[in-house]
Amino acid sequence: MVSKKIGELNGQQILLAKIKGEFVFHNHANEDEFFMVQKGVLEMHLRDKVVTINEGEFYIVPKGVDHKPVAREEVHILLFEPLSTKHTGDVVADITQENYEEI
Repeated sequence: MVSKKIGELNGQQILLAKIKGEFVFHNHANEDEFFMVQKGVLEMHLRDKVVTINEGEFYIVPKGVDHKPVAREEVHILLFEPLSTKHTGDVVADITQENYEEI
């Protein structure tokens, strides 16, 4: 996964990301997270279902909800999340990013 910070808006960070593969299940206790698919298909695995997000569609993961993004092929996404949001919540994994390069 490659994520780049492209701006901030009212306490939110705006990220562009290219992802392929599986994340880890995690949650953000106090923050909602907005995913908009620009290219490809993203599967958002929740504990009780899978939400498919196609190009041009978005999904908001409510705060406190365990989720695991899965991209079977490379997917380009736009994310909005509060500046305080940790990449993989309190879960630390090989894919965890501490900081985002700004472009």
